[in-house]
Amino acid sequence: MNIRTAFITGILLISMLSASAQSFTVATFNIRYDNPRDSGNLWVNRAPVVSNLIRFHDFDVFGVQEALKNQLDDISSNLPEYARYGAGRDDGKEAGEHSSIYYKKDMFRVLKSGDFWLSQTPDKPGKGWDATCCNRICSWVYLENIKTRKKFYLFNVHFDHQGVVARKESGNLMIQKIKEIAGNQPVLLTGDLNGTRESEWYLSIANSGILKDSYSGVKYPYENNSSSNGFRTPRGMGVIDHIFMSKHFSSSKWGILTDTYFGKFPSDHFPVITKVEL
Repeated sequence: MNIRTAFITGILLISMLSASAQSFTVATFNIRYDNPRDSGNLWVNRAPVVSNLIRFHDFDVFGVQEALKNQLDDISSNLPEYARYGAGRDDGKEAGEHSSIYYKKDMFRVLKSGDFWLSQTPDKPGKGWDATCCNRICSWVYLENIKTRKKFYLFNVHFDHQGVVARKESGNLMIQKIKEIAGNQPVLLTGDLNGTRESEWYLSIANSGILKDSYSGVKYPYENNSSSNGFRTPRGMGVIDHIFMSKHFSSSKWGILTDTYFGKFPSDHFPVITKVEL
């Protein structure tokens, strides 16, 4: 092999290894539902800020919680570079809040997708266990990276905010459904668990042997306050918005994005992001 051939071969090998090790940014973002009683924090004013935040921080794939159909449409209109998947929790179509997943169209394509409910009857809309307020849904996609051809599942969910039993059982159900749907394939899980790292339902996922918190693998997490704010200065350090990953992934960055505008917050939760490599 002459020097020129060896050089070209080396360049090709480096390019192939770089492509196969491509990293991407994952986020979870509870955007707060479009509540007309949120005086001073109405969605009509927050919508462009939410979209600008997503674009500037360059999310590659992300899950949203509490999103109503009109909010999803606004984000899609403002960010046409993303496609989305997710059904409404009230009818499995468009009604009620969504736990939808957005992904860059030039980076990923969907191979499979689906939804299930956090209840004893996950195949149909309904409340589970001691939940008194709302149906809770998990949406998922099986994505292929267009460049590297690597595939992974992403699940996005919002746990109940009142029922303690519902949250405990939802943690168990998530592991059960991930095993059933994804098998041994790479998996990411984003969501608002309405529980900190000390909660039983968080621990049932983090210690499952199937998933671990992407936060745990990062040397210098960007964690200056809690992940929720209630549209006011946050108090405490409780994180209830999480990104989990299977053993196929490693994480190099993790952070809570505390962007504001004129002293206001884009949502009553901050987005949480992580940079992962498959």
